[in-house]
Amino acid sequence: MRRYGSCLLLVLVGAAVLRISLLSDLYLRYVQAALRPYLVVSGVLLVLLGTAMAAVRRTEREAPKEDAHGDAHETGHEAAYGDAREAGYEDERGDTREAAYGEARETAREAAYEAAYGDVRGAAYEDAHSDAHGDAHGHGHGAAGPRVAWLLTLPALALLLFPPPALGSYSAGREAAQRAAQGVGAFPALPAGDPVELTVGEFGSRAVYDSGHSLKGRTVRMTGFVTHGDDGTWYVTRLLVTCCAADATTSKAEVRGAADGAPPVDTWVTVTGTWYPKGKLGTDGAWPPVVDASEVRHVKEPADPYEKR
Repeated sequence: MRRYGSCLLLVLVGAAVLRISLLSDLYLRYVQAALRPYLVVSGVLLVLLGTAMAAVRRTEREAPKEDAHGDAHETGHEAAYGDAREAGYEDERGDTREAAYGEARETAREAAYEAAYGDVRGAAYEDAHSDAHGDAHGHGHGAAGPRVAWLLTLPALALLLFPPPALGSYSAGREAAQRAAQGVGAFPALPAGDPVELTVGEFGSRAVYDSGHSLKGRTVRMTGFVTHGDDGTWYVTRLLVTCCAADATTSKAEVRGAADGAPPVDTWVTVTGTWYPKGKLGTDGAWPPVVDASEVRHVKEPADPYEKR
């Protein structure tokens, strides 16, 4: 079975990619929606490649068996007639020739049987069946290596059965408050009507860099997951991506005034409230921005958990 290990890995990984991209929206935990077709094509190619490799290796495995049978019959035929001829001509003493020929023929038959079904068969089938039976006496390191290599299928199988969750509070907490290098300036006016729907990233950009104070006097509503800070502070947080989860950065807003206090970490909430100005625009004193919450509502994690930069 070890010769099929790499084939199985390819099929499992391809099936996992197809499961998250073709059969569900789980791929949005890792990449943007525009990359879905590429994931589907990659998954199909991996499955086809693994299947084709398995078929080729099966063909290669069966070929030596046929060659072994052919060589065995040819060797037996040659041994039978060669030994008989040699034994027959060796004794040329008249009356004993018939007896010598009979004895030689019997000896040749035994030699042919041994050659055809003994050494040749053992040599031919030893390689063909080594994958199934292994080394019975534990000699050498070749058999142990492939058996350990089968453990590589476990991550691929886990990826197929249990896709990893989206990045959350742990990833957000590891990253310092890195923000886009944008200068202070006027932002476009917000849409009319309250509450105005904003992403956490949009709220943070306007709170820290908008010289026109477009958030002043407006009620905003934004959705994110909960992260905790020091001294009982907590934040509504989102991860921003450009391409995939590997380049994610953090955007967050401190929530104050929530009637029920801080929800558990990684809980998804929709926060409605007003901007609370602090610090000088464009400085670290203005970060993270603050929202005075009038309502905090628990919600389900969205299918696409990331905001786009």
